[in-house]
Amino acid sequence: MKPYILEQTNWKQVKNQKYEVAILPWGATEPHNYHLPYGTDSLETGKLVAEAADKAWQKGAKIMVLPTIPLGVQNPGQIDLQFCLHTRPSTQRVIFEDIVRAVYNQGIRKIILMNGHGGNDFKPLIREVQPQFPGILISLVEWFKVLDLSEYFEEEGDHAGEMETSVILHYFPELVLPLDEAGDGNAKKSKLAGLNDKTAWTPRYWTKVTEDTGIGNPKKATAEKGKRYLKDLTTKIADYFVEFAACDLDDLYE
Repeated sequence: MKPYILEQTNWKQVKNQKYEVAILPWGATEPHNYHLPYGTDSLETGKLVAEAADKAWQKGAKIMVLPTIPLGVQNPGQIDLQFCLHTRPSTQRVIFEDIVRAVYNQGIRKIILMNGHGGNDFKPLIREVQPQFPGILISLVEWFKVLDLSEYFEEEGDHAGEMETSVILHYFPELVLPLDEAGDGNAKKSKLAGLNDKTAWTPRYWTKVTEDTGIGNPKKATAEKGKRYLKDLTTKIADYFVEFAACDLDDLYE
């Protein structure tokens, strides 16, 4: 039982503790190559947030990690894959607004939205929701962007590649098929130069880009790489949890 994990704690603990921050992990449910579970984004995000929260709690931060939301926004051409659960951004806004309203009415004025899925675009959502609740501060952390991945992994990729596979191998090795059963994660490039050099952007048609649903080679992934990366990542995130919990909402700028 952990007093900073809502799903594990109880009313006796909660009613006798003043909490400063609510942390909402948000993932997705979608295929991750042949070897990783559909729940990869939600599983890894919930687990690393819990690890960071443990470090922050031990430093005195009064935080509460809410249950992970497993409903993400998917790319066109991906939503046709069986059991890939697509949630519209407008639906995400309603879910988030309801959760914010609940904790706001209970006295929480600091919220961290922890994004674990690249298809989720939460900045517009926060800009829309925050003004509805006077005196509240909502912060976004996208954990996969916090550290320079090239310092930990050899292969690039943004979906079920070396990084994500290493993370799941460390946290949930029982959920990973042998890597010789994984696809190579090869991804086709667009014929539009402006998309390749990032002059412009458009959603990827997933089933036309990749045969195995992966983007990035997972074959060099190891649990040891995941452990090293997550140790540094959760420490950095924990430091932010501590800082955010202690900040004065009336004195944020210098």
